[in-house]
Amino acid sequence: MFNPAKFNFTGARVAAAVLFALMVTTLPARAADPVYPLGSRIGLVPPTGMVLSKSSEGFEDVDTGAAILITALPAEAYAAMEKSAVPELLKKGGITVDKREPLQLNFGKGFLIVGTQVAGKTHFRKWVLVAAADDFTALVSVQVPEQVDAYPDAVVRAALATLSVRAAVPDAERLSLLPFTVGDLSGFHVEDVLPGRALLLIDTPPDADQAAPKDTPEQDYGARLLISAMAGGPAEADDRAHFARLAFDTIGGVKNVQITMSEPLRIGGQPGFQTMAQAKAASSDADVMVVQWLRFGTSGFLQMIGVSRADSWASVLSRLRAVRDSIEPK
Repeated sequence: MFNPAKFNFTGARVAAAVLFALMVTTLPARAADPVYPLGSRIGLVPPTGMVLSKSSEGFEDVDTGAAILITALPAEAYAAMEKSAVPELLKKGGITVDKREPLQLNFGKGFLIVGTQVAGKTHFRKWVLVAAADDFTALVSVQVPEQVDAYPDAVVRAALATLSVRAAVPDAERLSLLPFTVGDLSGFHVEDVLPGRALLLIDTPPDADQAAPKDTPEQDYGARLLISAMAGGPAEADDRAHFARLAFDTIGGVKNVQITMSEPLRIGGQPGFQTMAQAKAASSDADVMVVQWLRFGTSGFLQMIGVSRADSWASVLSRLRAVRDSIEPK
């Protein structure tokens, strides 16, 4: 579960590193545009018969049990896996390696490992491609049951050769991964998305080419709003004030907090609670303002946390409210 207590406004990066992507598989390729799983920067041209998976990030052939699983790992993972003749990752996945060979892709270097794997009573032919992109490592795992002849080695290799990396996932696509919609970003920029759970918005710099000064703590540069879909919540209306205070106390990155407002209010036609405070940025002592809005539903609640420098709070607060009032659960 996403824990706001561990969320620091110093520019959260949702770590999407997966232990390994070894139990699913892939297909052939055509001279066509790469297909990208929803929210992924990694894509390829799937073989005929392979479609986007509904249960994992990749492609699948439901009738044959063949599949492709695509995973983004940290950039440093490539060097660690390249050094080993049989990466520890594959050993843990129970893969017997037959051969390993280098592979040059349109965006960088990689290597391909071909082997077999046994899962339960099923024997699979296995291809694992590891590729180095600029800022992450792409891991593509192809798995085909031995009795299936629709995806021979040549077809799998042709598909893997089309592996592509896009510069970024469009904001609209990233937002579609959330359990709520945001109708008005009010000038904020989508900084990070935790699929199915949370969204971090930051103030867009005045100059698109201007980054936060290197000597300025990120949480002090502009405003930011964290929106999280949480399970549970108080069952009784009388418990909401106490619950809101406990939730507020988990906010990181601030200190010397002085509550200035704490009251129930309606948000989007649903019961909610507003808590506002003066504080200081934990890393710089800059004066900041903090607001927390809780919007309670039948099976959970939305937690919205906004932070801004105190000297710009008057204008920022109206924008934060505009975003808040545009949010609707799916």
